[in-house]
Amino acid sequence: MKFSLFIHMERVNPAEREARLYHEMLELCHMADEGGMCAIWTGEHHGMSFTIAPNPFLNLVDLARRTRNVRLGTGTVIAPFWHPIKLAGEAAMADIIMDGRLDLGIARGAYTFEYDRIMPGLDAWNAGGRMRELIPAIKGLWQGDYAHDGQYWQFPATTSAPLPLQQPHPPIWVASRDPNSHEFAVSQGCNVQVTPLHQPHEEVVGLMERFNAACTANPLIPRPKIMVLQHGYVASDAADADLAARELNAFYNYFGAWFLNRRPVHKGLIKPLTPEEIAAHPFYTPDAMRKNLLIGEKSEVIERLKAIEELGYDEFSLWIDSGMSFARKRDSLRRFIEDVMPAFA
Repeated sequence: MKFSLFIHMERVNPAEREARLYHEMLELCHMADEGGMCAIWTGEHHGMSFTIAPNPFLNLVDLARRTRNVRLGTGTVIAPFWHPIKLAGEAAMADIIMDGRLDLGIARGAYTFEYDRIMPGLDAWNAGGRMRELIPAIKGLWQGDYAHDGQYWQFPATTSAPLPLQQPHPPIWVASRDPNSHEFAVSQGCNVQVTPLHQPHEEVVGLMERFNAACTANPLIPRPKIMVLQHGYVASDAADADLAARELNAFYNYFGAWFLNRRPVHKGLIKPLTPEEIAAHPFYTPDAMRKNLLIGEKSEVIERLKAIEELGYDEFSLWIDSGMSFARKRDSLRRFIEDVMPAFA
């Protein structure tokens, strides 16, 4: 099993300078590249200072000139926000600039907050439909002279300009959760990205079972890769692990509040949650985070990762956005690289 880093500019305080956050992100990415991780992933979000990522291609092209070894992936672009011709061309241009290191991850999106602002009236069903229509279209555009007459887009014969450096095209990854999305990804020959979020290990098992079922249902398709994305923190001691569990519990409270789209937002930041509101959440708790996420000293993290590896996952991506200070994220990543990854060499 290989290891990668999943990262955004993460802002939880209006006093934090965005330029400084970007340079901190670059430092963590440099550590991942020099430390032997296989890839760096960054996503797409709009109007949310909680996760600053307006165009992942901009970040990845910059990272391509600052790194030497890692592949660089969108984790993910939001399918409904892209026209197929635009995505095919921009991804191909990025692949050329990045010397063929692009991996293209695609999702339907998750935040109603973004749907309401970019495509008012969009729902999850039609967002998923757009993703399913987009992926075959961009593959056709990369082949050339492709005309499209679909439910969401129509255009005459067109060839992507430019064509990607990687042939026939960069690897495509699909963010999948339910059995139908796994089935679609595998049938298209796409790799699969999954995230169990805050759920226990049984969810990690279930996601692999859905992937395996999709592979069985498509016996003529070579088995794609599957990556699991999950929060983790390699602690220096037990007290450090407990602190990380509290920090990640607060992160998920904010994550859930953004997802529900009910709380006031001011200048890109959600109205702060009080300690009482965090403590009253029905299922986010520090104990649940400590149990379900990869939080612990190195031996505990290794043991949990071995269980994930045994399920057949090809890649584990360490989701480092956490609400923690830069120093704490940096120290955890250093321990992950130096103390955990060698156990899988």
